[in-house]
Amino acid sequence: MSRINPTLRGFAIVVLIAVAIWALQLQTALFSLLLISRIAFFLAIAFFLFLLWRDRRGDIAMWRRNSQVVFYGAVALAVANIGAMILTSYPHGSLEVLVFLVVLGASGYALWRVWRREHTYGY
Repeated sequence: MSRINPTLRGFAIVVLIAVAIWALQLQTALFSLLLISRIAFFLAIAFFLFLLWRDRRGDIAMWRRNSQVVFYGAVALAVANIGAMILTSYPHGSLEVLVFLVVLGASGYALWRVWRREHTYGY
């Protein structure tokens, strides 16, 4: 078994798992595990963002009020966008992907602009 090409061995393992799922009719269980893993991934992203916010909240509290509102609004929009993508089914067409990328890009641009405005000194 160790003399077989590792790539071929990996493909064989994947095919065996797929055949086992098909033969035992475990598609429902697999779908349930996929849904649980999507939710867990979303919660892990949210926890990571919370930890980042907790470390920087003192700096953000010293910003102007409108900068704080735009910053937190952009973060909320990005989290809602990613959450909608993860928790719903994958997009069915290119329009959904385009909307997801445009919303994510707009919130990222807003975050960058606010960050740059608050960290530009000398004006």
